Amino acid sequence: MRNLGIILVVVAFLAAAGGASAQQPAPNTTQADHAKETKTSTPAENWAVLGDLKTGLQPAASAVIQQADQGDFIRELVRVEWRVADPIDLWISRPKIKGKVPVILYLYSYSDSNERFHDDGWSKRATADGFAAVGLVSALSDYRYKNRPMKEWFVSQLPESLGGTVHDVQLILDYLASRGDMETDHVGMFGLGSGATIAILAASADSRIKTLDLLDPWGDWPAWLKESPVVPADERAKYLTPEFLKSVATLDPTAYLPQLRTPNVRLQQTWADPATPNLVKEKIAAAMPLRGTLAQYNSAQDLLKAWQQTGLSGWLKQQMRPEKKSSVVADGSH
Repeated sequence: MRNLGIILVVVAFLAAAGGASAQQPAPNTTQADHAKETKTSTPAENWAVLGDLKTGLQPAASAVIQQADQGDFIRELVRVEWRVADPIDLWISRPKIKGKVPVILYLYSYSDSNERFHDDGWSKRATADGFAAVGLVSALSDYRYKNRPMKEWFVSQLPESLGGTVHDVQLILDYLASRGDMETDHVGMFGLGSGATIAILAASADSRIKTLDLLDPWGDWPAWLKESPVVPADERAKYLTPEFLKSVATLDPTAYLPQLRTPNVRLQQTWADPATPNLVKEKIAAAMPLRGTLAQYNSAQDLLKAWQQTGLSGWLKQQMRPEKKSSVVADGSH
């Protein structure tokens, strides 16, 4: 099943209750239509080169779709776009503090939606201690998948899903820097599942990301594509062809992790996570930079117990502001 959860128990705790429904983009033309119109004038995006933000990308003016004062923080829905018919909704929660504040990006796995990002409880926890929180979804996820042919999904278009979202992260940081209300020279990023893989690749391409918290990233593509239950059995063979494996070879996090210059990196792995085979987990762990922190858990319950000490973002905030002890209320529900 394509929308296999990373860990059912963790997802149950991570999902935020309540909150307003996301206002999602509803383009009136399909990407296929736009592709025909622009095929001769716009070069294809270069997904294999993580730092190429010019080829096929044309940033348009951002638009504030919603803004709400929630007492302790202000939450905005901002729409950005640099590809035809692929607008990206950023849910930005910012504490009501004057001046620039540190910021953390949150990118969950491909099967997640952006609903938690407009939940008041999530936003309040994420903005505790004076941090801004920016939530986004990856390419070919949630509303960004709806205008694509049914046969196309996150794994079938893996080079685009990974490389395109890495480009998104960098251009989002450019947008955040242009606002002038966030400290974008030392950004934190949390990633889960495929989102953790993208976070590794993004940090390798953009030195503004100084702190990474990674939970159960995917990687080691030949082994992952061969064994992961995320890949449907009737599709697996086409993802094991030399052509497909070559297309994702330059997007393997196991090649980037040992060379990461990101000052603060934590890898959290849950042995019970079904999405990534244990042998792949071992290879990813072995690729961690020497200065990185490795935390491994036998079960989702063990992971939740650890989170009850600091919450999801407590470690990130502590690394970004080591002189100030985090006062986040930890309830494991981030």
